[in-house]
Amino acid sequence: MKRFLYAIVFFITGVQFAYAQQKPQYTQYIFNNYLLNPALTGIENYTDVKAGYRSQWTGLEGAPTTGYLSINAPIGDRFVQGDATAFPASGGLNPSSRLYTQQYQAAEPHHGIGLTLVSDKTGPISQTTIDATYAYHLGLTDRLNLAVGVSAGVSHNVLDRAALHFGGVDDSDPILANLNTNQWKPDLGFGVWAYASDYFFGVSVQQILPQSLYVTGSSSLNKTVPHYFFTAGTKLFLSDDVTLIPSVLVKVIQPVPTTFDVNMKVSFQDKFWLGGSYRRSDSFAAMVGFNLSSFINVGYSYDFTTSALNTVSNGSHEIVIGILLNNRYKVTCPQHTF
Repeated sequence: MKRFLYAIVFFITGVQFAYAQQKPQYTQYIFNNYLLNPALTGIENYTDVKAGYRSQWTGLEGAPTTGYLSINAPIGDRFVQGDATAFPASGGLNPSSRLYTQQYQAAEPHHGIGLTLVSDKTGPISQTTIDATYAYHLGLTDRLNLAVGVSAGVSHNVLDRAALHFGGVDDSDPILANLNTNQWKPDLGFGVWAYASDYFFGVSVQQILPQSLYVTGSSSLNKTVPHYFFTAGTKLFLSDDVTLIPSVLVKVIQPVPTTFDVNMKVSFQDKFWLGGSYRRSDSFAAMVGFNLSSFINVGYSYDFTTSALNTVSNGSHEIVIGILLNNRYKVTCPQHTF
């Protein structure tokens, strides 16, 4: 009986902790790479606020849902008051234009600070992570920047015991009674980001500190593991104001197989963009985004599931809303991310 109970509990937690990535996944990572890499903290010369919501595999009971709020801003008078790429108050070059790329210069050295709040729920498992972030940006050359960042905070992990059903097994069994269903754990991450006017690449790691969750013992099924992310992208000009932006995200999470996302985004001046994405052995996605003003922008994506789950789910929805605070140069799209 004890083996049976252990098998049930390990299956519940193992679905998340052994057979899939433990951190949320995002189709629109290109819209907010800051969620994956703290080195992007303060990369723009305004306070960048983003709120997002993802409903994965809609129609499937207990499917993952994720909501997040992120905010980050630069620190440093030279950068905030006008770096080499700053726009005048009356406007300026479209950052997606070929001319902007030709005139680009590396940003002034500066610091960045930020905060992320991510809430993720899958079946009876809920996780809320709060992290403060810091980054330092400097110019390696006249046209290339390098940023190094760190994130630190806490993760609140909850297992809803009331949602667990064991088919007549006595809930008073010591194995079930000793489940630790409400835990606070430390969280730590690190990242490096290199960026110029027409390309970027970065490396980051989340969940550096392995933690045991819910079930006491030595089994690896209920342990967190580090998540490694490798990201790169570039700009290709179809015309002076129409830009093709391919990018790739590689995720390395042991013991699951390495996976990757490939994205293609077409930006039309600084007004709106269209895109598509492929996630290995999981889904295709369509994306669209609008820069509505110098205060707000919005992005939406829909994932078409290609795995076996497509027989029981209706795909995945994701929406992201961006707010540009203290935007003294009235930019309508990012200058240093794309």
